[in-house]
This record gives sequence, C-alpha cells and structure tokens, in this order.
Amino acid sequence: MMTASTTHLVLIPSYNPGAKVYETVRSARRFWTPVWVVVDGSTDDSAEGLLAMAAEDPGLRVMVLPHNRGKGAAVLHGLDEAAAMGYSHVLTMDSDGQHPPERIPAFMAASAQQPAAMILGVPVFDASAPGLRVKGRKISNWWANLETLWAGIGDSLFGFRVYPVEPLRRVMRSQPWMRHFDFDPEAVVRLCWRGVRPVNLPAAVRYYRSDEGGVSHFRYLRDNVLLTWMHTRLFAGFVLRLPMLLARRVLGRF
Repeated sequence: MMTASTTHLVLIPSYNPGAKVYETVRSARRFWTPVWVVVDGSTDDSAEGLLAMAAEDPGLRVMVLPHNRGKGAAVLHGLDEAAAMGYSHVLTMDSDGQHPPERIPAFMAASAQQPAAMILGVPVFDASAPGLRVKGRKISNWWANLETLWAGIGDSLFGFRVYPVEPLRRVMRSQPWMRHFDFDPEAVVRLCWRGVRPVNLPAAVRYYRSDEGGVSHFRYLRDNVLLTWMHTRLFAGFVLRLPMLLARRVLGRF
C-alpha cells in the first residue's frame, strides 16, 4: 500500500546502476510518494529511462547531474532540493536493489514518531552477502562507535536510513568531506556529535550476482583507503570533542 507524504520523501542517488534501477524505483513507488532519483552523471543510459518513467508518474522526480560527483554530493543535491520544497526528512536507499523497499513505511513511521532522530537500518544478511564485506564492516562500525562514545550506531555503512534534512545539510555545508563513498559512516558520526540520536531498525539486504543484474562500484583497495582517511580525521575530531561527549555520557543525553 502506497503512502503519500508532504514531509518525508525517498531519495535514491544513482550512478551507472544498470537495469536494476528501474525495478528499484518501481518498488519504492509501490510503497511511497514522492520518490526522487538523483542521477549522478551516469553514462549507462539509465537517465533517459528514468526520465521516461517520471514523465508518466507524478510521484516520481528525476534530477540529472551532468558529471559524476559521488554519492554524498548526489545526496546533498537532493537535500537542497528537498529543503527548498519544504520537506523535513529523506529516506536514502541505493539504486541497485540491495535495500528492502517494503521497509520504507516502517522507517518513515519511526521517523514521524521521533523526528529529531535519524532512523538507521541495521542490515540482516542472507547467503548472498560476500563474507569479506560482512566482516570488514565490523571494523568501520567499531571506529564509528568509538568516535561517538557508543552513542548507539547499529551499523555505520548501511545506506538505508532516514535523515532529518536540516541537520544533515548543516553538517555537509560546514566541511568539504562526505561527498563520495565516505558519506554514510561520516554522516552518522557527525550527526551524533550534533546531538541527533540514532534509532536502529533491522532491514534485509540482498547482494545480486552480475548474472542477476547486480552492479557494484565498491573497490576494496580504493574504498578502504578512503574509509581509513575518513576515520583518521574523525578520530581527530573525536579527540577535540571528547570533553563534550563525556559530559553527555555522564548526563545521559545520548
């Protein structure tokens, strides 16, 4: 059953996702309106197909960026547009079909009940999940929880989550980072620093093989170097904020 909202929208950043994106968008539209897609300089002709879908669906909006700028930059573009149109929250999900559209209503309902919080998906993996990635994300999760003094981040990397628009825009506009693959973990850490409380909900994740239409832009060396640099600068920020975070912990304000 589709739900319409004037405050919460689904935001899908998309870069060369292949044909899977059409199924992803149709599935999201079955459960929510509006759904926005930000095409981040794709070169696989998916922009044309999405624009054709939007021409026949008033609940779907497609924005096409001329050049690939990174996931975080695409999300920020959507956040700015959402703010300009009066939306207060966005649910981000990937365009490759890994995230569960049937969970959109539950995540939006949790956000409506706790609008000052961010609603974070905690992935429930099945047999399709690559073991190395499942184990590797534990390292990033440990660092994210250290950097927030265990404020309650269930998973730092899973991009299926609801953000309050204005706090996230302020975080992103205040510094030059969070524009690429580092967006998801850095967003939750920096929002925690600003007092945005994480609320965790389970969400199934599915990894598709290439013969099933799966497309992955994750590169182990490149992206792990990016994550290492991200946690290096976040740890430096954590040290500077440690007195404030300790005070919050003592006062029970997490």
